[in-house]
Amino acid sequence: MAPRPHWLFGDQLGPHFLAPRHCGPDPQAPVVMIEARSVLRRRRFHRAKAHLVLSAMRHRAAELGDRVTYIKAETYAEGLAKALGDRSSKGGAGTSHKGGGDDILTVCHPTSRRALDFVGRQKGVEILPAKGFLVSHDDFADWASRRGGPGLRLEPFYHWVRERHDLLMDGDEPAGGQWNLDHDNREPPPRARDTLDVRGPWRPREDAIDEEVRRDLDGWERDGDMSFVGRDGPRCFPATRREALSALRHFITHRLPDFGRYEDAMLAADPTMSHSLLSAPLNLGLLDPAECVGRAERAHRAGDAPLNSVEGFIRQIAGWREYVWHLYWHFGEDYRHRNVLRHTAPLPDWFLDLDAEAVTANCLSTVLAQVRDTGWTHHIPRLMVLGSRALQDGWDPSAVTDWFHRCFVDGYDWVMLPNVVGMSQYADGGLMTTKPYTSGGAYINRMSDLCGPCAYHPAHRTGDKACPYTAGYWAFLHRHRTRLAANHRTARAVRGLDRLKDLPELLDTTARRGDTAP
Repeated sequence: MAPRPHWLFGDQLGPHFLAPRHCGPDPQAPVVMIEARSVLRRRRFHRAKAHLVLSAMRHRAAELGDRVTYIKAETYAEGLAKALGDRSSKGGAGTSHKGGGDDILTVCHPTSRRALDFVGRQKGVEILPAKGFLVSHDDFADWASRRGGPGLRLEPFYHWVRERHDLLMDGDEPAGGQWNLDHDNREPPPRARDTLDVRGPWRPREDAIDEEVRRDLDGWERDGDMSFVGRDGPRCFPATRREALSALRHFITHRLPDFGRYEDAMLAADPTMSHSLLSAPLNLGLLDPAECVGRAERAHRAGDAPLNSVEGFIRQIAGWREYVWHLYWHFGEDYRHRNVLRHTAPLPDWFLDLDAEAVTANCLSTVLAQVRDTGWTHHIPRLMVLGSRALQDGWDPSAVTDWFHRCFVDGYDWVMLPNVVGMSQYADGGLMTTKPYTSGGAYINRMSDLCGPCAYHPAHRTGDKACPYTAGYWAFLHRHRTRLAANHRTARAVRGLDRLKDLPELLDTTARRGDTAP
């Protein structure tokens, strides 16, 4: 029996997507990959993101050699028609194969609704279970069906995943006796230091495939076929399985021990701090989450990394990443359009263009420059600088979601939709989180070195030195006073509005600023 070919999407590039274990494809199956140029035309992606995805796909094809048929097409439909047509012309459609019926191609469950809907409409394609995650769709559905209360919160899900997979457990109890060590992982950065005293992140060396990708992207942009945002630079993230494993080993050995305590801190000259930078290879499928959390736990058991760092890292992958993936599917397509705060302002051009030089506020200018230059910044700048600006200024959450999707190398629809609509913009009204995540300049000042050289002052609400985050925070509370006063987590802050004698001036100042760069 001739094995059916297996289609690999561009975020299914690790060996586990071709492993027969758990209903995978035939181990001898030929492979089909489709590079659809229409994907890059659809949105104005970050140049570094486009480069990384194409580089990773072409590197994977080179590794697979004669086993793969790599199709460059205008659209997935065109590429798939060619793949199925080639298979039929070679006798594949009439050849006996495992699975029965008329299916002549297999594919693992895609990671976006759009891709799943497209694949589901195709004749001759069998969709296999999703890979690249610890928890299956069926297991999550079973867990969710047994949950009571108003929402599916992260903490009980995280406990359940750790128990189910025996992660960082001592028998029936969490290692160290506590599930959550966040209280140890919120230290401000060390004062009088520009960088942390840790080994820098792993970086790749570009090769001939990267040169080919760069030539193609340059040509397509020059011809007006597509346009990008952000700067082109040396590739910063793994594009192969070997590179991804090197990055994982480097992080576990050199950076994990110091990861925990400064997990939420920011330094202008050290954008990566002790973070792993593994989200990009994880979301390309080059790493499996089980091997990442497994190596981190082994480092702790061997005495090479403290518990708070290991728990914080495992929480990011086995907790938050799994949680976001499953909520993307659980909430359904209508979740994309949630907007309970009725924020409709368009994103300003300076933000869309990553124009850091147009911004006076040092924190926002610094973070926007990091995104412009690399397509990445860690979770606190994303949430408390970029996302907070959007929330305070009332930008359309759908447009904010699209921006994060396009501008981050690790951004995919399943990643950004819950993270932005739920966590960052509170557009779901609390389905994911119990309160909006935004703050005045005091938080940024405490957790970074960004406020010192700024033209604004975090304690000033009005006047020439008024911090746009401080003024924006109070304006946001005022705008949504009724809703937030009814939330026990924000009611106290709302009551603080009554003590602001300069509130009218503050509101006038923020209104006059409009969408100009702060």
